[in-house]
Amino acid sequence: MPMKSIVLVALAALCCTTAMAELQQVEVGGSVRIRGNYYDLDSLGELSFVEQRTRLSVKADFTEDVSAFIEFDYYDMWGEDFRSLYLTGADFRGSGGNDVDLFQGYINVANMWGTPLHLRVGRQEFSLGNAFFIGKNDSSAFFTGLSYDAILLTYAHESFMLSAVTAKMVETMNDFLDGDGDVYGLYFSYIGIENIVIDAYWLYLRDDVCVFGDEVNYHTLGMRTGGVIGAFDFELEAAYQIGAVDGLPSACPIGFGEADVDFDEFAVNLELGYTFDVAWQPRVFARFAYLGGGDPDRSCCSNDVDMPFNRLGSNIKYSEFLDNDPNTTLKATLSNIFFYSLGVQASPTECLELKLVAAYFEVDEEARDLGWWFWRDDADSSLGWELGLYADYNYSEDLVVRAGYAHFFGSEGLERNEIIANGLQAWNGDDDDDYDYLFIETELCF
Repeated sequence: MPMKSIVLVALAALCCTTAMAELQQVEVGGSVRIRGNYYDLDSLGELSFVEQRTRLSVKADFTEDVSAFIEFDYYDMWGEDFRSLYLTGADFRGSGGNDVDLFQGYINVANMWGTPLHLRVGRQEFSLGNAFFIGKNDSSAFFTGLSYDAILLTYAHESFMLSAVTAKMVETMNDFLDGDGDVYGLYFSYIGIENIVIDAYWLYLRDDVCVFGDEVNYHTLGMRTGGVIGAFDFELEAAYQIGAVDGLPSACPIGFGEADVDFDEFAVNLELGYTFDVAWQPRVFARFAYLGGGDPDRSCCSNDVDMPFNRLGSNIKYSEFLDNDPNTTLKATLSNIFFYSLGVQASPTECLELKLVAAYFEVDEEARDLGWWFWRDDADSSLGWELGLYADYNYSEDLVVRAGYAHFFGSEGLERNEIIANGLQAWNGDDDDDYDYLFIETELCF
């Protein structure tokens, strides 16, 4: 067995040791979040639904800084998976849908052996940095949540934090690690400067259960800084991915060789803001993002390609439409784009916040030219403009009401360009599409 496998087995065995502790305190918490959505996607049709997610948790504190956290959640659309079939009144309709799931269940040990070392083992949700890669999938619509079966070890010094994580994404119960999907990572944060954080990280994904190919391996190396300096606030993150996809055949018609499919791409996420010290505390901000589209194969006799940038489990959605496709299960997977945005937000009262945002989207790598014989023009780089207006009203410390409207002014680039599914699938709208999205939401946390 390789040394890496022996180390992982030993760590897992240590984490699985039964803990005996004396119960000190129990806390019960949870939330109810309900959101009504309406999409008008022009040539792609209309969609309306009400989604609800209900969470209930118990946190138990023991001696020696040991605690346990268990959380169940339920997510579904109104009119589905409830207990009555209205045609007959039979109370069995809810038995076949999405049921209550264990969303989190972990053991947490703080200040191990009197040091600032913290260990969390079990199913858990967490974010790294600003969730550019690892997030909770609870932003915008389709807030199904995202948790990981993971081991998270953190050393929390007064001036820095270092976290090491390993998460099991897929388990096939073959030989150790064989045929599975796993994520490993190190995340370092320097917090020794007041109101500023500087991060550096490494994430590694190995996937033997592939959508294509036999095995996917890639590394993400990144740096991030963010904070507040006077009236200015800023966020800058840059990352580079390197790796390969093995087992894809070449385009040779008689089956010789293997395609050269690699990860070799950059991404940048930037936000700058300024808050005026006047009534309503208006803040103006600008955002930019580059999600590299790789180097697509434009030859009919080759499958060699550099893959687009992959954001893993990102919690950042750049568009209410393109990055939140209601017709698929793929969310926060926009790639192969340039993103430019300007916005302003203000607080007319202590309870109310308003935000107006305008964004422009452009393709990095345009789709392949189909040729005049297909009666199709070349793919255009311009995807279009998006304008959004949002309001958050804090009725109380526990209850918030949100509402918003977004409109997308489509351009010719909506046709054929591969921008969703991490830059591997086309949106397939029409070049003159105009989209509308309207929502109202309420969330109670306790």
